[in-house]
Amino acid sequence: MATFVLVHGAWHGGWCYGRVAKMLRAAGHEVYTPTLTGVGERAHLAGISITLTTHVQDIVNVIEYENLSDVILCGHSYGGMVITGVAAAVGERIRTLFYLDAFLPEDGQSLFDQLPPATSKQLLELAKLNNGLVLPIPAAAFGVNAEDAAWVDRTCVPQTLLTFTQAVRLTGKEKAVRHRTYIFANGYDMHTFDDIYERVRDDRAWKVRSIACGHDVMLDRPRELADFLLEEVDR
Repeated sequence: MATFVLVHGAWHGGWCYGRVAKMLRAAGHEVYTPTLTGVGERAHLAGISITLTTHVQDIVNVIEYENLSDVILCGHSYGGMVITGVAAAVGERIRTLFYLDAFLPEDGQSLFDQLPPATSKQLLELAKLNNGLVLPIPAAAFGVNAEDAAWVDRTCVPQTLLTFTQAVRLTGKEKAVRHRTYIFANGYDMHTFDDIYERVRDDRAWKVRSIACGHDVMLDRPRELADFLLEEVDR
């Protein structure tokens, strides 16, 4: 039996992994889908003081309080920032870092550092108009399938600016992680992760896959994502 911890992206919650989690559990594995502070069913805890560090600690606490080890840790989109920080804190407990169409920061980089400067500036200006919160990008822009788009738009909530502007700090503990996988979604018009995909595609330290679907792979192609995750069990 393997242990999966699935970390959602910005504005989402653990709810987005429901289909994939069900498939992994049906295959006999242990699955955790925590929701980060201030979003999803924890939206009542939202506040402008929430940072990337808060979200990293959310996941570190799941791993430590549940006494998990040999974890296959998946992070979607913004969740790539989170799992990178988690690996820097408890890398010895992680088997695989699984980046799902996700940001892949280097030491000292924030999410905004990985966006075009004009995009970061635009989001920053919008956050100033919304009390320090970044509003969700519409599901249509991410190519979410038509059946789920309205649900995603209704369920996503604003997220504090500090989660986007705080940098990741590596410690060396992340080097204890044995495997790294990157899944690139190429079926939607935004090209946020093209450069990251090009960076890791031919790197022998990485296992890299691409899939023709929208950004929310767990909603658009849950069976394929579950299969990609299950490949990590016997790796």
